[in-house]
Amino acid sequence: MARTKSLLVLLCTLAVVSPKCLSDIDIAKVELEEYIDFKIPDINPRYRLHYHVTPPVGWMNDPNGFSYHDGEFHLFYQYYPYDSVWGPMHWGHVSSPDLVHWNQLPTALLPENEQCFSGSAVSIGDTMALMYTAHEVTDKEPYYNESQYLAFSDDGIDFYKYEGNPVLPAAPNGSPDFRDPKVWKYGNEWYVVLGSKTLDQRGRVLLYKSKDLKDWEFLTVLGESQGDMGYMWECPDFFELDGKFVLLMSPQGMKAEGDRYKNTHQNGYIIGSFDYETNEFHPEVDFQEMDFGHDFYAAQTTEHNGKRYVVAWFSMWEVPHVEDVDGWSGAMTIVRELTLVDDRIIMKPLDEMIDLRHHTIMHGRLRSHEVTALPQATELIVEGNIKQKIELYLQGVDGGGKVWVRWDPAVGKVVVDRGAGDVRRVEWSPIGSTTWRIFLDASSLELFCGEGEVVFSSRVYPLGGWKLTNLSSQSLKIEAYHLKRTVPA
Repeated sequence: MARTKSLLVLLCTLAVVSPKCLSDIDIAKVELEEYIDFKIPDINPRYRLHYHVTPPVGWMNDPNGFSYHDGEFHLFYQYYPYDSVWGPMHWGHVSSPDLVHWNQLPTALLPENEQCFSGSAVSIGDTMALMYTAHEVTDKEPYYNESQYLAFSDDGIDFYKYEGNPVLPAAPNGSPDFRDPKVWKYGNEWYVVLGSKTLDQRGRVLLYKSKDLKDWEFLTVLGESQGDMGYMWECPDFFELDGKFVLLMSPQGMKAEGDRYKNTHQNGYIIGSFDYETNEFHPEVDFQEMDFGHDFYAAQTTEHNGKRYVVAWFSMWEVPHVEDVDGWSGAMTIVRELTLVDDRIIMKPLDEMIDLRHHTIMHGRLRSHEVTALPQATELIVEGNIKQKIELYLQGVDGGGKVWVRWDPAVGKVVVDRGAGDVRRVEWSPIGSTTWRIFLDASSLELFCGEGEVVFSSRVYPLGGWKLTNLSSQSLKIEAYHLKRTVPA
């Protein structure tokens, strides 16, 4: 109800100043918030997450506009409120003081002639600017067109679209796939990367610059598949991290290679060097997956106070979304802090996650084949002898989903196994700590190995809380904490 009230107050103020200020889109925004408030009581809470951002109702996918503005973090997301399956895209919106406690805000963008596909947010003084892809249906093959739009807000809540849209009408080669702008400022100029493809179906990332966000100059193809990295590079991001530059993107159409690239589509990065004088990116380390779990896509980063943070869509395309029968679908991962160690990105939970610990459930040893019950929202710290096998079995107290987490020193691999052959595994070479830190929520598992050099994010759907069994032949040191709710119920 708070979303509707805040929007109504704003619109009523406009109406007092001038009744003509209320447009069709203003009225549509109020009606949408009323619809959301009406539908929230119908949501089945059995898989509803406690400390992950989820849509209030309906469908969620890619994170958008991850940014810091006017003393708060903002996170937008691809959103279809009217059903729990993908539909005409809106932008949902949440804010946070610390990236762990989240407030639901009114829907930021509603589609008109265009669907509001993915994009980013930047600050221009007190104004927040969104740059997003306008996806429009056409009557000629391929029956859609993608261009880049702007929208602005003076209060970080109510957004109005720029009258001069589109600001980037087409890709240099005419490809209709031209989307997901990620904007940043360097010196006195704005830069943006966009996902696209070649005319012979190879993914690429394009680089532009502008002095005002409105008139853009094409600079170069920042990166491009040579035929082995998919037909489309979505959701690009480009940033400096610990003295190197990182090209982060989501390639579509990569073929599985053993344990690698087993998701429908991938999310990963290339490390290299970049020169703002020549606009040349020189890759130095080949493409690596960012997260090795089943459900991690379209990651987007932001920077604040010298730290680089990342969040991703906690789901995947073309797989079952078990919660969709409950009136909602999709979530965001917890936010992670990024650092660069040698030739790979390390992801670790934020220090502020410790503040979520409500009380201690367990602090001791779990013997071989011993079982313990855990709440839906639990943090586990697991320590064992990694010269021996480690195996945890997590299932629902009342049935439902189950998952095995394993370590085999003979092959040096960590495994997350959802059963029926639905397995993800990767090599793990600890660089320091050998503990596991596992975040469990009502329908999710996030595993951080050691210092965060290997991370798995997977959706799992237990019923009635979690039941943990130590299937290892060794006893394990376990710390377990019940975590507070940090998102609206």
